[in-house]
Amino acid sequence: MRPQAFLYAAAIFLSSSLLFLVEPMAGKRLLPLLGGSAAVWITCLVFFQTALLLGYLCAHWIATRLRPRAQAIVYVLLLVVSLMQVARNLNPHLHSSTLHPIISVLSMLAVLIGLPFLALSATNPLLQAWYSRAAAKASDGAGKPSSPAPPYRLFALSNFGSLVALIIYPVLVEPYFSLRVQTLAWSAGFLIFVVVCGAISFSKNLITSSKQITELEHSVPEQNVQPAGPVEDSGLPPTPREQTLWLLMAACGALLLSAVTNHLSQNIAAIPLLWILPLTIYLLTFVIAFNGGLYFRWPTVCFLAVALGLVAYRIIDLDKQTPIKISIPLFCIALFIACLFCHGELYRRRPSPRYTTQYYLLIAAGGALGSMFVGVLAPFIFVGSYEMAWSLVYTAALAAVLLWRSHWIWTLVWSIVTAAMLVVVVLQVRAYGENTIVQVRSFYGTMRVQQETTDEGEMYRTLVHGTIQHGTQYFGDDDDRTSPTTYYVHDSGIGLALDWCCNSKPRRVGVVGLGAGTLAAYGKPGDVFRFYEIDPRVETIARNAFTYLRESKAKIELVEGDARLSMEAEPAQQYDVIAVDAFSGDAIPVHLLTAEALRLYQRHLRPGGILAFHISNSFLDLAPVVKAEAEHAGLPAVLVSTSDDDYGGYAADWVLVTRNQEFLSLPAVKDAAEEIKLKPGLRLWTDDYSSLLPILKFQNLTSKD
Repeated sequence: MRPQAFLYAAAIFLSSSLLFLVEPMAGKRLLPLLGGSAAVWITCLVFFQTALLLGYLCAHWIATRLRPRAQAIVYVLLLVVSLMQVARNLNPHLHSSTLHPIISVLSMLAVLIGLPFLALSATNPLLQAWYSRAAAKASDGAGKPSSPAPPYRLFALSNFGSLVALIIYPVLVEPYFSLRVQTLAWSAGFLIFVVVCGAISFSKNLITSSKQITELEHSVPEQNVQPAGPVEDSGLPPTPREQTLWLLMAACGALLLSAVTNHLSQNIAAIPLLWILPLTIYLLTFVIAFNGGLYFRWPTVCFLAVALGLVAYRIIDLDKQTPIKISIPLFCIALFIACLFCHGELYRRRPSPRYTTQYYLLIAAGGALGSMFVGVLAPFIFVGSYEMAWSLVYTAALAAVLLWRSHWIWTLVWSIVTAAMLVVVVLQVRAYGENTIVQVRSFYGTMRVQQETTDEGEMYRTLVHGTIQHGTQYFGDDDDRTSPTTYYVHDSGIGLALDWCCNSKPRRVGVVGLGAGTLAAYGKPGDVFRFYEIDPRVETIARNAFTYLRESKAKIELVEGDARLSMEAEPAQQYDVIAVDAFSGDAIPVHLLTAEALRLYQRHLRPGGILAFHISNSFLDLAPVVKAEAEHAGLPAVLVSTSDDDYGGYAADWVLVTRNQEFLSLPAVKDAAEEIKLKPGLRLWTDDYSSLLPILKFQNLTSKD
């Protein structure tokens, strides 16, 4: 059995690794089509969990409804058809709709990786079922009891393979290989996987007569089966209550994963690649729990109550400024404890190995439900990011159910904790409503308009998206109301471009990203300001909660949809200035910052026009990226940095790219401009290659409050 056991382990490890390598690759292909939003990744998680469920369902059907020879044939056919889809999509042509982004993400992923993902997902539970049968048959031949062999460590191995792939992708794969090379290498790996699984499918230990299998499955007499001891030794079929608990525990882990990922990126810090940390923790808890003997129940239960309390205290006050070096570890440790509890309890309630496909099917179903709640339902049923608080309620209630029969003290404790978490939901809703006059939520996240007053009694409004402020307007006298603020003041890079460029004639200005519409304040009679905005709700807010657009002296045009896709479909606009303002979040739209994008902007610029990139980002050093793009295109590029001031101006970094030497020689521009130093070894970003790891500001990950 040992050589065959190694083959099974290799196939399971390879399938899990390929699954978690294709996930970021597929997400990387989709992000440019939907604005680079972090919500794209959350929706991808919904697809991955749902496809995993379908794969487990397929494995369960194959293992329980077909004879051994038919199982092998059907599985190999699935592998071959999947391989054909892999070959067909080496050069995919995907199309999306920003009007229905969730449907677009799910449908494009189905076209891109649907069948291969299904085949990879089905491999783990199906091979575990085959391995149990093969091991039992070998034991039977040696005169030993023929009950199926426990396969659960193979599940731990599967999650370990996923964990390894997740870690190496941003560190060793993305920084060094183009998306094209990644796709080819992954396809070669999938081909090897198909060969290994084909060898297993037609091995001697699988192709057994149906009579032998029937005898094997009934080798334990019903009257001798006792429920005492571990569940996996009893051979009894799982009860409906046990099956429901499997579903609920798996759903809790996936719900916590999605909720913590959303909360960290939107309400704690907009750090690129931060989604990797919660997913790593999620997989690690599976590895620990299913290795057996590594889950210590009662210490975990005690720590869980403390973790839920600390997280609840942190999310009640949205304005509380806790350093990220405290906040991020707090949420990650809480996620680890909660997921370890869920997955440890899952392992404690594992069934006899003959029911593993049903067990994994319900685990996958729970994972799909948990991710769907955050990725699909939450944007429609909530006006704020409340899923984090509700996930705490669900976790506490689940703990109360699981510990109900342990001791009356635990029943009382977890009933109180559940009630306390419900109070937290109420308090968080109140916190979101404080000083908020408008609050909406869409696929792209929660947006709030906060109305406050200065110490002098002047009223002002701020558009906030998660932790990012996208514009502030003061409603004092006419000068205050029509003056640009925040990142767009007159001495900022874009302010210099609009104040000193092309003033002798009416100007055409293109702006990627609307926000509060602040740049419209620079409009003069005869000017045309054309804004590109992917989220239609932003336009509604800018027109109704702020007055920049309606009071601008320029003609205002708005184009819905992703800016790059819109520009590619338009004739040359002959812009005097293009402002690209979309790089302050955690999932920056890389497709707006590639060599191909720069060529597109050049097509829309007049000779001597100015391209202004707003690169203010606490965690990414984007200036060298823009400098490399400009040098590749033969264009000069300078950095203009400003600091906070007492008149509503925020610290901002803008890179101005232009051949207009007359503009660059102006004293106001020359005095503000700084030279940009290239990073050694930084590769040119293209549509086929980009990596955030080389430009991360690691010092800010530990020092910024």
